[in-house]
Amino acid sequence: MFTGIIQELGRVKSVNFVGNVNKLKIECPIIMKDVKLGESIAVNGVCLTVCNMGDNWFEADVMPETMRRTSLANIKSSAKVNIEPALRLGDRLGGHIVTGHIDGTGTIKGIRKEQNAVWMAFQLTPEILRYIVVKGSVAVDGISLTVAEVDVSSCSVSLIPATFDNTILGEKKVGDTVNIECDIVGKYIEKLVVSEGKNLSEKKSLDISFLSENGFA
Repeated sequence: MFTGIIQELGRVKSVNFVGNVNKLKIECPIIMKDVKLGESIAVNGVCLTVCNMGDNWFEADVMPETMRRTSLANIKSSAKVNIEPALRLGDRLGGHIVTGHIDGTGTIKGIRKEQNAVWMAFQLTPEILRYIVVKGSVAVDGISLTVAEVDVSSCSVSLIPATFDNTILGEKKVGDTVNIECDIVGKYIEKLVVSEGKNLSEKKSLDISFLSENGFA
């Protein structure tokens, strides 16, 4: 589990394809001071497992499902990446609950400045947009952001200078792809509501026939 608070800008040291598997080597000296083999690290919002490591780098396997759903399929050597280590019990939940399981990708459709803020709009699929609400949370490339606007095909966020300057969003341009993770709470609520609705629709009405079938008449 993560919070969407980026702790370091890492850099891709190498990208090696072995069949359909992408083996990434990431340089991130700050967080590597306290990382062990087998731990989870979010790279641009994607939860990856440390399978090999050195003093200032780690290596992770990116499996086919991850390649299909995320922008890591197109990651290049030397690219900067957002890095967040897994949350520990007792840590501050500074952003929101982020799992590192990407729902899909979006495309940057607009960037504009407003005084000290930078507005960024993301074109999203209907499957993702259904979980996006104004003033709700969304993780974009692993960054916990507050949704400021939503329309029929996109959502927008307003970035503070610290977010724009200290994450890879500061280097993005219109047309670039970003990883999107919707708020897990909304997805669970939908699942429960839909399931309960089906259960209610399957229940028989309380009438003479029902009572007779169950020994009351």
